[in-house]
Order: sequence, then structure tokens, then C-alpha cells
Amino acid sequence: MLLTDTHTHLYYETDEEKQALLFQRCFENSVTRLFLPNVDLSSIAKIDELVRKYPENCFAMAGLHPCDVKEDYAQVLAEIYQSMEGKKIYAIGEIGIDLHWDKTTLAIQQTAFREQIKWAKAMKLPIVIHCREAFDQVFEVLEAEKGDDLRGIMHCFTGNLEQAKKTIELGFYLGIGGVVTYKKAGLDEVLMHIPLEHIVLETDSPFLAPVPYRGKPNESSYLVHIAQRVADIYNLSIEEVAEITTANSVDIFNV
Repeated sequence: MLLTDTHTHLYYETDEEKQALLFQRCFENSVTRLFLPNVDLSSIAKIDELVRKYPENCFAMAGLHPCDVKEDYAQVLAEIYQSMEGKKIYAIGEIGIDLHWDKTTLAIQQTAFREQIKWAKAMKLPIVIHCREAFDQVFEVLEAEKGDDLRGIMHCFTGNLEQAKKTIELGFYLGIGGVVTYKKAGLDEVLMHIPLEHIVLETDSPFLAPVPYRGKPNESSYLVHIAQRVADIYNLSIEEVAEITTANSVDIFNV
């Protein structure tokens, strides 16, 4: 069995011993493909270090998280873009719109989102979208940019069935994480109407730990609990879910 975590911030753990144990537990639980979304300037070097340590397992993204889009965003974007030179990048992410924390930055979030979509198109890369309380605003940008050259993942999808179908129509996979294990989330009812061929798995570690670790720091090894819940929803074995969702990740990231 081979599981792929399409979205993990494992680099937040900087203690070398603890970090090594995180990876050991990943490998013990068949989580051997780990995609690392960038969030700001400080995370670039941390991701680079993990890719250096685990070149067969870690795959880098580049992007500016919407919550980190501030007044100096243009300069930050320029530095992130420059940081990609000479490196293998597998996606532009995580990028998008977040209206949970700060609605006043919507305009510059939209501008930064569009700019990074342009990077992805020019580089023929997928995008990984962060969307929190902003489906309408994200869909507006995606509708304007849609085409065969726009694809990727709607990270941490927690929307309704209509939003799920819209996401898929726009050429995106649904990133399913720990929320699917929460009893009152209702995500299981949405997935019952969505073929598994449109889904990838993720942890978003260290956030959103699945049951039975809810409320505690998340880690990529916990992907097995997410995969098992998805297997239960689709009435499949966890091995089948691992095979299909990993194949989907290969289709997205081309690796």
C-alpha cells in the first residue's frame, strides 16, 4: 500500500529528532509521498531542507498563503518567484482567498491569487487552493481563468455538494483531510455523490487532526485514519483507496 499526503506542513517541526520520528511514523504507515505547500518567505528554506533530506519522498510547492498577503505582497511574490529558479517545483500553492481572519485584504488577495495562477499557467503546473469562507470569490477568479491550462486541488475541501461539483467542473480535485472523520461535518454525505476518481487525500498537518486525534497536533502518519474513513464511505478496502487517490495525485503533480 502506498499513501500520498498531498498537503502537509511537516517542515513546521524544526527539532531534528522529532522531525525524524514524524517521518519514521509516516513510513511505518505507508505514507511515502509528501507534498509540501509553501506559505511565506520563511518556509522556503524549510521545505528545501526536507526535500534535500528526503528526495524520494518530499515534493516542493511555491506560493504565498492568502493569510500572508499583506501590503508588501508584490515584493514577497517577486522573492517567491525568484526562489523557484533552479529548483523542481511540483505546484503553485498554497494560494487562494481566506475571508475568515481578515476581509479587508480581499482585493489584494484576489490580485495575488491571479498573479500566481499566471505563474502556474506559464510553468504548466497545477495550483493548490486555500479557500476559507470564500467559495464565491474563489470561483469568480477560477471562472475567469478557466481552461485546459488551469488544474489542481481544492485543498481542505469542506463545502457542500453543489460546491464540490462546481470545483470538479472547473478541473480540480477535492483535497479530503481530517474533517471527513468528524461526525457533524457532513462531508461524508457529500462524498457519497462524488466518484473517488475526483479525490486526493491530505492531512494539512499539523492542523485538523482526524479522529481519534482530533484536537491534538496532526501529522502525516495519521493519513491512514483519513484513508480508512474514505474507504468506509465508498465501501472499498483502504488499499483500493490508497491506489486510486495516489493515482489521482500522480495525474495532478506528474510524479
